[in-house]
Amino acid sequence: MPTALRRVASTLAAICLALAALIATTAERAAALDPFTGYLLAHFTGDTGNGEQIYFAHSSDGMRWTDLNGGAPVLLSTVGTRGVRDPALVRSPTGDKYWIIATDLRIASGTVWSDATERGSTALVVWESTDLVTWSAPRLMDVAKDIPGAGDAWAPEAIHDPSTGDYLVYWATNATLNGVRHHRVYSVRTRDFRTFTTPQLYIDRPQGIIDTQIIEVPGSVGGHRYYRASADGQITVEGSNSLLGTWTRIGDLSHLGISNGATGGNVVEGPMWQKLNGRTEWNLWVDQYASKRGYMPLTSTDLGSTRNFRTRSSSEYSMGTSTKRHGSVLNLTAAEEARVLARWGTARPAIRLQSHNYPDRYVRHLDFDVRLDAGVSPLQDSQFRLVPGLAGASGTVSLESVNFPGHYLRHYGFDLVLARDDGTSVFGSDATFTEVPGLADGSAASFRSYNYPDRYLRHFGFELRLDTVSTSVARADATFRVVR
Repeated sequence: MPTALRRVASTLAAICLALAALIATTAERAAALDPFTGYLLAHFTGDTGNGEQIYFAHSSDGMRWTDLNGGAPVLLSTVGTRGVRDPALVRSPTGDKYWIIATDLRIASGTVWSDATERGSTALVVWESTDLVTWSAPRLMDVAKDIPGAGDAWAPEAIHDPSTGDYLVYWATNATLNGVRHHRVYSVRTRDFRTFTTPQLYIDRPQGIIDTQIIEVPGSVGGHRYYRASADGQITVEGSNSLLGTWTRIGDLSHLGISNGATGGNVVEGPMWQKLNGRTEWNLWVDQYASKRGYMPLTSTDLGSTRNFRTRSSSEYSMGTSTKRHGSVLNLTAAEEARVLARWGTARPAIRLQSHNYPDRYVRHLDFDVRLDAGVSPLQDSQFRLVPGLAGASGTVSLESVNFPGHYLRHYGFDLVLARDDGTSVFGSDATFTEVPGLADGSAASFRSYNYPDRYLRHFGFELRLDTVSTSVARADATFRVVR
């Protein structure tokens, strides 16, 4: 090919690649800007049992919430203290990536509050997703390790800063500054929730401050682009036109008989902003932790004054079955809402797989191995939910652990293990089965492998594996009764 033609071809190819990238970016931004149709609330439920994990709730109108995943946690922390509180949901500007960041703290393990504040974790727990449905393994982001004398890192939040193209992450740490030790809000900047800048003091109050959440308000309704609510003895609301600029105190909620303890009344914490879809209206949810009544909403159409907030009667909102503790709300597009509801919206009862030929034994996981045992303790180790097959094939199922949500029975070298879904097609295929009439008893069930259809789930020496079935013993070993 002549040199001139090669240059033309190369230029055209470059233009095509640039156009393709522009079209892809535009499509991403368009998807992110789709109208919002619903809401997702991430929260924890309390200080006992599995309460300090990640729970989801959904609302269509922003006021009445339904627990997702049958009221069970959707994510469990397996790092740090193995407990999480105060989760914050973060979406990228293009809507192609999401993060959950949370406090690394588990009071249910027997930790006392004095130890939690003085010798607690200085890291945040982070999950990452591209679809709000499949989440990465949790990881630790040690944001406060370089703060002298840091005792903890609590109540994290993050917001995208369009002026710099990165995220401002902020949280409260108990540390000594100028001879005074209490909680202050510190911040770092990050682009990937992996690497981050040196922590800087963000907010200080004479009496200390813990819970802060910022919302961006398009159109600057009330006179400011950003509003933040903080628990600093009161629930203080401030406004600013830049995240790191000067903040103006707008007021607090004491006139409504609500405080963070400084003036008594209804003592609350965990202020949580919510923009109501399609309306110039906002909710500020506050957690009534002192009275153990959970969240209540305060509504405003103009954030320029706290006098514009009004309380809602109990008949105007419902928080669902579980107690909702300090969390965050993400407005959902129709596509996001459909994915979330398809994954967690259908209440699926917990089931157990009872052996046909050893009816006192049930399928259970133990240290992530899968076996057949009698007298399973805790019972949840033998409880699963039958969900649509991860491979996506019609009529197939996967078995998700009840007490390790996001973990499924899968074969690995034909051995059965409990493993976290890594989102790959290989995992999806290995964790997918077809439920068929029991090979030894048609009223029971057998589970045929999706990607090895000549093999079935069976026990051998009470260990679960994937085997071909050609004898009466094997057929009995591969037959289970689904017990609800």
